[in-house]
Order: sequence, then C-alpha cells, then structure tokens
Amino acid sequence: MIKSVLLLFIVFFQIGLFSIGGGYAIIPLIQEQVVNAYEWLNVQEYTDIITISQMTPGPLVVNTASFVGMRLAGVAGAIAATAGSILSGTIISIALYKFFKKYKNIDSIANVLKGLTASSVGLIASAASTIILLAMVGTSSLKVENFHLDVVAVILFFVSLFALRKYKLNPILIMILSGIVGLFIY
Repeated sequence: MIKSVLLLFIVFFQIGLFSIGGGYAIIPLIQEQVVNAYEWLNVQEYTDIITISQMTPGPLVVNTASFVGMRLAGVAGAIAATAGSILSGTIISIALYKFFKKYKNIDSIANVLKGLTASSVGLIASAASTIILLAMVGTSSLKVENFHLDVVAVILFFVSLFALRKYKLNPILIMILSGIVGLFIY
C-alpha cells in the first residue's frame, strides 16, 4: 500500500512538473502515465474521470489526481496524488516568478514564452481530439476498423456547438440539457 501511494505521488509530481499549459493541455500527459505506462485505468475509465474532473470545481489536474488516487489507493492515494500534482506546480511557479521578475526585459525570454504558448495549443488540440473521438466513435485510435460512429453523440455535439456559438447559451445549461438527453437516449 505504501509503495502504491508513493508511486502515485511520484507520478503526479512528474505530471505537475511537465504540465506546461495546464488544463486541457495536460490531458494527454496524464493519459500517457495513467492509461498507457502504468495501466491503472483503461481509456474509457480515464475519459469518465476527465469528464467528472471537468464538471467539478478546481483545476483539472488536481481533480484528476484526486480521482485516480482515490480509485487506486483510497484516501491516502488521493492525498498523495493531489499533493504531488500541486507541489511541483508550486515550486515551478515560485522559481519562474523570481526568474521572470529578474530577467523580464530580455527578448529571448519573451520568445521562449511564445514557443511554450504554441506547444500548449497543440496539446489542447490533442486532448480535444481524443475526447471527441472517444465520444463519437468509441475509441481514441485513428484506425478505421475501430470506428463505430455514434450518430446521437454527433448530433448532440453539433446542436450543442450551434447553441453555444449562435445563441450564446450558458455552457452549464447545455451540459445539463445534454445530460438529460443522454439519460433518456443511452
């Protein structure tokens, strides 16, 4: 039990260390560790945890760490995973604050930040495509033989997107309505 709690802390500390961009940009990195490297969860379980983490208050990585830790090692696992994800980000934030405060007028530093911003956009796009593929075709793989198009999910996606963009409806209202539709259809 102590080994698994320590491993959860170490893994989520590492995730926190490399979570440049935060939020959606961190989803592929967490998936790589939790699903692929350690096989603590399968892709569907991971997607469910990400969905719940997005709906609960707080940062995505902290919520995900808490859920994964709780699932694997109970309360001690949740505390260890959450502490690991928070501690690394805190250390990095303090160090970066001091660094950028001292060297804020150097052009090369500004260029590094621009490069990090661009990579964050790519990570967010990767996370979005994974979630869309899982929701609409049941897999995150791009192999055609694995595709099983869920027509209802596709329609619900485009109706929600249309309502958000055209009528500027509240996203929370759209999530509630989509959940109600899903309750009756699925």
